[in-house]
Amino acid sequence: MSLTLTALPALEDNYIWALIDDNKRAIIVDPGEAQPVLDAIAQHNWKLEAILLTHHHADHTGGVDALSRHYPSVSVYGPQETLSKGATQQVEEGDNLELLDHTFMVIATPGHTLGHIVYYAKPYLFCGDTLFSGGCGRLFEGTADQMFTSLSRLNQLPDETLVCCAHEYTLSNLDFAHRLLPQDPMVSDYRHKVKKLRENHQITLPTTLETERLINVFLMTDRPEIIAGFVDDPTLTTPAQRFAALRRLKDRG
Repeated sequence: MSLTLTALPALEDNYIWALIDDNKRAIIVDPGEAQPVLDAIAQHNWKLEAILLTHHHADHTGGVDALSRHYPSVSVYGPQETLSKGATQQVEEGDNLELLDHTFMVIATPGHTLGHIVYYAKPYLFCGDTLFSGGCGRLFEGTADQMFTSLSRLNQLPDETLVCCAHEYTLSNLDFAHRLLPQDPMVSDYRHKVKKLRENHQITLPTTLETERLINVFLMTDRPEIIAGFVDDPTLTTPAQRFAALRRLKDRG
């Protein structure tokens, strides 16, 4: 049975992802607010099958209570940190969910928050605020080492993996990448493409891991030239150390 992927814009720059099968059964990922989901269900006659949460932040969980009131029998899956945000089924590293006749692997990706998880059902990767197009999440609770490990795990997935992240941060991330690699043709060309999309108010997602490996500097930390000229520190000899320096540099704006 085929699946259809849809992004529902929400809040200021969030996307709520919907995955729908041929029978109009729908999975909703990280509903930061309820109304876009309710409107889409009414418009397309979807049958809400499940809600998936990646972490506890309000812009990913704010719509759960209202959706649960409308659909009290629908399970809400999430890590332990989301139980207080409306999750009814706790999931963790290594769990597999059978939904829409597909298997969704749960992968722990601490860094943005300590309990952050992602869901992977080939080719779909619902990665919340761990991996962005051209970037990665801020370290609100976890460490740089944790985030580096999490990104490294996701970077082992196949090229064709569809990166369904939760924010429209692509252009800002590519501006940062262009500062670091102004002569890189892949970064420059993709940045130009993204600028055109955003000028026309079009979404830049999902992206693929194949693309991200070419334009996302946070997945390139095995290349010392990534931070050459920006961080004068000879002690940055490992990819993890270079990642931490990059994240600090991005945080400074």
